[in-house]
Amino acid sequence: MQGLELNRLYFFEHGLPMLEKDFPHLLERLAAGLVGDGSECFGFDDALSRDHDWGPGFCLWLGKDDFQKFGQALHNALDRLPQSYKGYGPRTQSQWGEGRVGVLCTEAFYQQYTGLEHPPQTLDQWLSLPENTLAACTNGQVFLDRQGDFSTWRQALLEFYPEDVRLKKIASRCMTIGQSGQYNFLRCAKRGHVFSTLYSLVKFCADVLSLVFLLNRRYAPYYKWGHNASKTLPILGSAIYEAVRELLLCQDINKQERLVEEISWLLVGELRNQKLTDLGSDFLTDHGPRVQLRIQDPDLAARNVWVG
Repeated sequence: MQGLELNRLYFFEHGLPMLEKDFPHLLERLAAGLVGDGSECFGFDDALSRDHDWGPGFCLWLGKDDFQKFGQALHNALDRLPQSYKGYGPRTQSQWGEGRVGVLCTEAFYQQYTGLEHPPQTLDQWLSLPENTLAACTNGQVFLDRQGDFSTWRQALLEFYPEDVRLKKIASRCMTIGQSGQYNFLRCAKRGHVFSTLYSLVKFCADVLSLVFLLNRRYAPYYKWGHNASKTLPILGSAIYEAVRELLLCQDINKQERLVEEISWLLVGELRNQKLTDLGSDFLTDHGPRVQLRIQDPDLAARNVWVG
């Protein structure tokens, strides 16, 4: 059983009855679920994941005032719940795993991922938020949220970057993908520069994955899960997943060069499909400025196309 389903069942069998019995006055004001850091929140956990920060548990999110008044009492109540469930547990905690489950403050939870006390409201605020942190605070499941405070924040983030911000990021990825893969990779390889050759290849793949997520209007997760997550995307997901895998496993420089071009051509095709470019070039760096022309905000449109 994967962690998300384990913890959902654990909440409804043990957590919710405890809340109904001991904290009925909070049921309309708190939220429960499993969201945040950790493979289980993305559904990527496996047998290897179970050695740390995995096992029965869930999050209870409270507004600031309720957290101050009832946080400790709820924490004590959670400690009294069974620590093992369906043959799994007790949950282990790593050095950096504190706060992944338990009683949490809604405002503090989102602030740790966004640095904001409210959902982002300006283009610059959105631009400052990395894709992986937004992926982390919008993953998982919310099991209960009758008042909706936690889910209101969540939904505002799930609506994805404003279109101008998405376009700015896409334009930047076009520049770096073309530079690292289509231009620098082969040049570094011909010079025999091992580090820069491998770095160019990995940089190319990382930015390709980021671009595919942007084209799907999905947040790319932490690099550890980016490639695995890409195969679930409806637009180019499985094709890019397989092409990137083949590229990284390949030892033939000529085949690698061909794969780089095939991947780039797939991306150019989707840019055209989304009407973000009308150029015929197969060099992605040519398309970055074209995408940036679609940005409506004059200040954002005037910024360096490489940065986004």
